[in-house]
Amino acid sequence: MTDDYAKYENECERIREENADLLKQFADWLSAKGLSDTTVRRHCENMDFYLNHFLLYEDAEEAASGVSRVGMFLGYWFIRKAMWANPSAIKSNAASLKKFYAFMLEKGKVEKDDLDELNDEISEGMPEWLETMARYDDPDVDIEDVWRF
Repeated sequence: MTDDYAKYENECERIREENADLLKQFADWLSAKGLSDTTVRRHCENMDFYLNHFLLYEDAEEAASGVSRVGMFLGYWFIRKAMWANPSAIKSNAASLKKFYAFMLEKGKVEKDDLDELNDEISEGMPEWLETMARYDDPDVDIEDVWRF
């Protein structure tokens, strides 16, 4: 194992431990807002995938910096990497991201402008992400025609 890879793995492990604590606090926060156990579990599962898979996929990225990565996640990575990706799952993840980063704002871990940008990006990007999902699932569309960059 190279030194760089070992550093990356150690950093990811540290971040996973921080994420476990954040997800526990997030679950408590959601429960205190009156959400059902099933809804809390769904939001936490969605955020676990985002925090511990997407944000750690290429680099060791902490939860706070992930506030600016939702477009890449929902519009590309999630569609390609999650076998369960479908329009409903994209919408569910978007709702979880909104709630999680609202929680992060309350904790002082992100700025209000960051949350506003996230909410705007989700609102503006959702129609295209759903269209991309439909193209991705359409056997008559060539894979190079799925993403319109």
